[in-house]
Order: sequence, then structure tokens, then C-alpha cells
Amino acid sequence: MRTKVTENGVNIPKAWLEGIDEVEIQKEQNMIIVVPVQTDDPIRALGTQPIILDVEDASLRHDRYLYDR
Repeated sequence: MRTKVTENGVNIPKAWLEGIDEVEIQKEQNMIIVVPVQTDDPIRALGTQPIILDVEDASLRHDRYLYDR
């Protein structure tokens, strides 16, 4: 597909993005890359299950509790 670049940029046909809610746009060298964002990205789950122990310093001394040091 070929399209003109306007003062607002370019449009990507919605049909090309079927089932995609969010994209990440990257510029690398002379290419613009549009990558779908995964909704189930494991990094988004970090912190959802914090340490549940009877300790008050788990965030400061987490290595001690994880690795028994």
C-alpha cells in the first residue's frame, strides 16, 4: 500500500488491525514499525501478588526472604 504523508501523519487501514486494541510504534533506521501490544504481557503482572508474610521489611530485604540469605 502506498499513501501520502499529511501534516497529521499517515493512516493505517483498520482492516489491517483487526482484533488489535493497542499498538506500539517504533522508528528504527529508515523504517517505522507498528507492533501489536499483547494484553497478556507477563510484565504487567509484576506486583499483583506481593509478598504475603508477617514481615514489614519484605520490600527492602526481599533477597533475604527469596534466597534465604
